[in-house]
Amino acid sequence: MTNNQEPPKIEFPCSYLIKVIGDSAHDFPALVCDIMKKHDADFDGKHSIRNSGKGRFVSINVTITAQGEQHLENIHKDLKATGRVKMVI
Repeated sequence: MTNNQEPPKIEFPCSYLIKVIGDSAHDFPALVCDIMKKHDADFDGKHSIRNSGKGRFVSINVTITAQGEQHLENIHKDLKATGRVKMVI
């Protein structure tokens, strides 16, 4: 049996959760939040932090108002350009 369903389409603008993973450092959450503020003037700075089991990595969860696919691509590009972000989900 094949599944011919298309993936759900995102309707923009929308509330969008982004998880950013990088090496654990005291200034990493501020770095991520600064980039989010650059791309979303309404970003309130709220975030959650989770350390990896051994403490080497940290994940920062933020929710922004995504305006479109290009907006999300620009955020991803700026996060990766820091050289400190390992993964963006």
